[in-house]
Amino acid sequence: MASMTPKDCNEDAPAMADPVLAKRERIRKLCELGSKIGYSCFGAAMLLFVVAFVADFPSWIVTVIIAAMILGSITLLPAIVFGYGVKAADAEDRGEKFGY
Repeated sequence: MASMTPKDCNEDAPAMADPVLAKRERIRKLCELGSKIGYSCFGAAMLLFVVAFVADFPSWIVTVIIAAMILGSITLLPAIVFGYGVKAADAEDRGEKFGY
């Protein structure tokens, strides 16, 4: 078992003291959740497309595929945009350029 240094134990302490960092962390967690949901919806839509292809495209499966694509797009787009914003803000805090 690796020993933890005091820095490791208090890693979240500055984020809790600074409201901007705390809010950024909440946004980061929401982005991760949105990405998981969005990519899962697209994966389910692809799987259902294969099932629909084999089953000669029943209308209910096509409806579920379209709903999964719409839900995936609605959740994934803001997750990607805000995720890049959080990464850029972190890079700016460190004094680095982001994306160049």
